[in-house]
Amino acid sequence: MHMADALLSPAVGAAMYAVSAAAAAYSVAKIKEDDLCEKKIPVMAVSGALVFAGQMINFTIPATGSSGHIGGGILLAGLLGAFPAFIALMTTLIIQCLFFADGGLLALGCNIFNMAVIPCLLVYPLLFKPIVAKGLTYRRISAAAVISAVLGLQLGAFSVVLETQLSGITALPFSTFVLLMQPIHLAIGVVEGIVTAAILCFVYNMRPEILESANAGTRIADGVSMKKILTVLACVAFITGGLLSLFASAYPDGLEWAVEKTAGAAKAEVKGKLSESAASIQEALAFMPDYGYKSGTEGEGTTVAGVVGGAVTFALAGAAGCVISAIKKTRKT
Repeated sequence: MHMADALLSPAVGAAMYAVSAAAAAYSVAKIKEDDLCEKKIPVMAVSGALVFAGQMINFTIPATGSSGHIGGGILLAGLLGAFPAFIALMTTLIIQCLFFADGGLLALGCNIFNMAVIPCLLVYPLLFKPIVAKGLTYRRISAAAVISAVLGLQLGAFSVVLETQLSGITALPFSTFVLLMQPIHLAIGVVEGIVTAAILCFVYNMRPEILESANAGTRIADGVSMKKILTVLACVAFITGGLLSLFASAYPDGLEWAVEKTAGAAKAEVKGKLSESAASIQEALAFMPDYGYKSGTEGEGTTVAGVVGGAVTFALAGAAGCVISAIKKTRKT
């Protein structure tokens, strides 16, 4: 559901940059030292890489000619808590935009809001946490994951429609666009919810302290060994990005499909000097656009992109956690 620059006006794009920047500043301010204790930072790094890899896997939505991929917001929030999850997912989206040209540079603020602010900072605390408030069980975790993922994606899809309408993209009339966006992302949300529930339940089975810590905002005890679960999640991220990504659906994702059905073309044309400048900057920065080699054929280089992208996300998400943790400790002293 990464928006392209062609769907936005510069004014809306700039406004959403400001909103997302404010959300980032708020998240950093609200993160407690316990939220990023020594044992949580590796979880932040590995889970960020896992979500990067997971977003490369587009799965076909039967009988529609479209596809979808997970957003990962509820998954990260379940593992890390709302604010660290937002920082990890924001890092992932920035890497996707700058280095892989996934989502427009002008649209980055919108994509952060739609895919990170909504699930991590709104849906997780207001829906997921109340569902599991009486205690973490497999049933409650599964219900919270599915319901939250569906609602998060529905709200994100509707935000895309509103941002497009506020930008004055008349080729996408509101009623038609929303009637296509919401049902297709409902189907995608159900799949994401099932995947999220499966991963969270798996982690809860192996190391319940991770979910308990995220839910309560407490530190993970020093005596808890994280090596096994981190190794498993890292292997899953590596296999997903490096191997399973080769089998991703070739159908357009839900947003592209809705745009094509509404306007007759999957991608709108970029117009305006600012949008063109943003596109030029992104083209210069993206060393593997669309997760492939610049000079290669379609699909070539996907494995390399998955591994490299996962590694970069691991490094930057972990670095972000370390920096924030260091700042918190400095201020405390």
